[in-house]
Amino acid sequence: MSEAHQNKPSKSSTHSAKKRSADVVVIGGGIVGKACALGLAQIGLQTLEIAPDLEQAITSPQGSEWGQRIYAFSPSTQKLLSHLQIWDALDHTRMQAVRDMRIFGDRGELQDQLHLSAFEAGTPQLAWIGESNLIEHTLDQASRFQNKLERINDAVDRIDVDADGSTLHLKTGGSIHAQLVIAADGANSPIRASLGITTSEESYSQSAVVANWTCTYPHLETAYQWFLPGGDIVAMLPLPGKQISMVWSTSPEHAADLLKLNQAQWQERFSSIAKGAILKQLGDLTLNSTPAAFPLRKIRAERFIGPESTPKVVLIGDAAHVMHPLAGQGLNLGLRDVAVLLNILGKRESFRLPSDTVLLRRYERQRQGDTSALLWVTDKLMKLFSASSNTERHLRNWGLGLVNKSHFIKQRLIERALGEIDFD
Repeated sequence: MSEAHQNKPSKSSTHSAKKRSADVVVIGGGIVGKACALGLAQIGLQTLEIAPDLEQAITSPQGSEWGQRIYAFSPSTQKLLSHLQIWDALDHTRMQAVRDMRIFGDRGELQDQLHLSAFEAGTPQLAWIGESNLIEHTLDQASRFQNKLERINDAVDRIDVDADGSTLHLKTGGSIHAQLVIAADGANSPIRASLGITTSEESYSQSAVVANWTCTYPHLETAYQWFLPGGDIVAMLPLPGKQISMVWSTSPEHAADLLKLNQAQWQERFSSIAKGAILKQLGDLTLNSTPAAFPLRKIRAERFIGPESTPKVVLIGDAAHVMHPLAGQGLNLGLRDVAVLLNILGKRESFRLPSDTVLLRRYERQRQGDTSALLWVTDKLMKLFSASSNTERHLRNWGLGLVNKSHFIKQRLIERALGEIDFD
């Protein structure tokens, strides 16, 4: 018997193993899946969200400790969360605006840097930094009061697609028929695989080590990133107060070594890289979380809708694309998928069902350009700064300085990072 959670403040319900129906089913319980399910219900579609851990309570973060999963939220994400009536409900004392970004080359030379400024770009901020569970908790609270959204604590065993829609067979028994299915089930998406949608995939042979720190110097609302000789990338993202979130992209072997360091060894490691620039910029760093690591890869689905002949399923988030974190845009790209999909379905003609092929192909066309451009640029930057020849090293550091001198190019970079979505 599958357990279902009816999204009302004080009620939950279970349903017997039988066939049910909905306008749309969202598969996945991460930020992208939750935001999509909430938005679909808000535009009037009867929506079911399915994931194995939807009943797991995500508490609102409090106190001096910060979660390991820290994200940079672009203005496009802020606009989507405002549209979902989520942004103002967040605890903004746990959000840090980023007003400057400083990116440094691997020679340690002063001229080998790129400075992006919100002031110069005429925008209040370039991004915000916040915790995953802050967003998820607020999305959960809003979903409980959305009467067109039901959340089912279960998993999909099999999907059958025909001209009338999709039938989802659940692990615990029973089935659900939906006009449209949204696959937000992650980088290893079983739904994507079952539809035969192939992917182009590449391992970067790197892991990202994440940890949070308190620093003795103010971070000045600035996000810092150092490219290091050998291909490592260290990003320091500002959190409220004198706190910093680190993302260190490195080889899996070095990542394993970093996870074993104690406080004194971390301090020594920071002093030995980037000619000590990290400590000069931020002061002494004190560990404020347990470091963790995860592998890095690039994935792009060949198609964002499926099956090819009669599409009734849409891929969003990591099910459609995964990218290197050096640009901090992975989650934002997934939420732009959500924004485009909501915009298309919300403005659809009255005679079109949510699964109308015209609408789904419209979504795919709009998302492919943004996705391809961002994945390509991120991938090329990562490989350029991993190259070891003197020529390539000179080129990449010279390029940072050259871009830094061009207001026009910097403005285009900022516009790309901010992202554009439209709910008008």
